[in-house]
Amino acid sequence: MKKPARAVLLVLAMLVGLLAAAVPAAGPAQAAVPDRWGFAFLDNPTPPTGYVPDPSRQWGSWASPASNPVTVDQTGPGAYVAHFPLIAGPGGVAHVTAVNRTGTWCQLTGWGSVGSGIDVKVACYRPTGSPDNSPFTVLYTSSSGTPAPPGGDYAYLHSTVSGALVTQYNSSGGSNVSGHGSTGIWKAWLPGVGGSGNLGNVEVTAVDPIRGARCKVADWAPSGTGQTFVVACFDASNAPYDTQWTLSYSVKRAVHGPAIPPKSFGYLWYNGSVPGGTNFNSAGGSNGLAVGIPFNVTLPAIAVPSDHAQVTAYGSGPGWCQLALPWARSSGTVQLNPICFGPGGSPVAAPFLTAYTSAF
Repeated sequence: MKKPARAVLLVLAMLVGLLAAAVPAAGPAQAAVPDRWGFAFLDNPTPPTGYVPDPSRQWGSWASPASNPVTVDQTGPGAYVAHFPLIAGPGGVAHVTAVNRTGTWCQLTGWGSVGSGIDVKVACYRPTGSPDNSPFTVLYTSSSGTPAPPGGDYAYLHSTVSGALVTQYNSSGGSNVSGHGSTGIWKAWLPGVGGSGNLGNVEVTAVDPIRGARCKVADWAPSGTGQTFVVACFDASNAPYDTQWTLSYSVKRAVHGPAIPPKSFGYLWYNGSVPGGTNFNSAGGSNGLAVGIPFNVTLPAIAVPSDHAQVTAYGSGPGWCQLALPWARSSGTVQLNPICFGPGGSPVAAPFLTAYTSAF
């Protein structure tokens, strides 16, 4: 694992006391995890009103999602609202990943219940910080209770600038904690999940209704009692920036929380190598990685539409990662093409985390 920068180490020391206070609590009864969810891929960056994005890359937990699909409206340059029907309710988290080769990134500006559904708002920006239209993947999910078998771990949180949590979930029944350090740096503690080595997948997304913002995983410190993540956020000028953000963590579970079903999901972390515990395929296949610009990640035997993917950058600098193009499916194999960008917006081969899931 890359060592964090000196500033990050100072933040870790400052926040140890705060985060050590978080201890697992008794969990509620078993429940479905997640309770409500939906995902979609906006394949048209200038959609007409009420646009139905790619049917093979959207699904959700409501009745008859094939006949009652997700729709997306564009509300301005680079600004969109994804409408997930019939899953209105409090809490939950969302994630978004841009899909392009130009370096335009996408972030959340907010989400919440509107009528009987959930609206997730997305904004996309050029590397210069001006709004820009882009395809993107978007995910919303909300969980409660402790998951029924087959096991695995799952947790999420939505952190404010101060570190106070808007919403959270932890499959162990513990209470997640976020603490703010210097500008643009937070430390998140997820008790009772994972293990003493790097296991699972983590995805992070910026949430800001006013300015362009990018967030990433700056460091990951596993232990037998829980997982510590350092989150770093930046504005379009590449300066550390205080914003809200979401984080989701899963071990042998899909990126939105469930497992078996779906039977088809996987994830991979590249940090210069691929740690074994962060390279998972639910079908038991051997995931592959070809380093390049873009990367080529192959996940055999799990390509089942409708499906979804997310990407998050890893490291302490202001670079970011996303998908270069929509994922491909061939003979049961999924091909993902993560692409990363340096502070100036030029493509670079940099560390990333990616997750793929089918609805089934």
